[in-house]
Amino acid sequence: MSSHEKQVFAVTDAVIDVPTHYCPGCQHGTIHRLVGECLDEAGLTEQAICIGSIGCSVFIYNYLNVDAVEAPHGRAPAVATGAKRANPENFVFAYQGDGDLASIGLAEIMHCANRGERVSVVFVNNTVYGMTGGQMAPTTMVGQKTTTCPGGRCAEREGLPMKMAEIIGGLGGTAYSARVAVDTVKHLKQAKKALKKAFEVQTQGKGFGFVELLATCPTNWRMSPLEANARISEEMIPYFPLGTYKDIEDEGGQQS
Repeated sequence: MSSHEKQVFAVTDAVIDVPTHYCPGCQHGTIHRLVGECLDEAGLTEQAICIGSIGCSVFIYNYLNVDAVEAPHGRAPAVATGAKRANPENFVFAYQGDGDLASIGLAEIMHCANRGERVSVVFVNNTVYGMTGGQMAPTTMVGQKTTTCPGGRCAEREGLPMKMAEIIGGLGGTAYSARVAVDTVKHLKQAKKALKKAFEVQTQGKGFGFVELLATCPTNWRMSPLEANARISEEMIPYFPLGTYKDIEDEGGQQS
């Protein structure tokens, strides 16, 4: 590097330097990077235990240099609960997709949050089942076409998409719940700030931390990466508003 050059981007130690297997335009890798940066900056990498669940999200163990456990479909919050209770000195986080967390794992995430388990959950919402073939998920948008609703999701037939950040924010054991996106530089900065906060409420023993990240799935959306990225701001954010839905520090209290 010459004297007039300035390094503005570097590899974070928590992220393993390997080629990605994800589809072009998939934003799982972007989220992995944010999680890795937060772990390193907080000094949590060496003590972290990652719980991956079934779906595209499970492959996080190939990309983060932390101890990891693969949970059965939807059961990451239950496995995270066991890992944290058995190893209270460790930092435990789950990494889940929307089909996994909001469908088969709905009871798991609800009870984990309501109990105020000292774990953090990173929830990637791309409005579709990714790995298993592009089926309709609980978060699929009204009118969005999938392999199981080829005519588009119908509100009268399938109901409205579930807003998980709001649901989790309404539970008693939740210390922090927020929704962010990863489609712009501004939103990436906000996402990193939210992840840091969700991690802090665990390390400070305040309760359950939850971050929902709006992300793309160009393959199952049948869009180019650029079109998919634009869909976040044009379609997803208007229905899934970004923001903080619970922050116990702002409420002036602390979970028991």
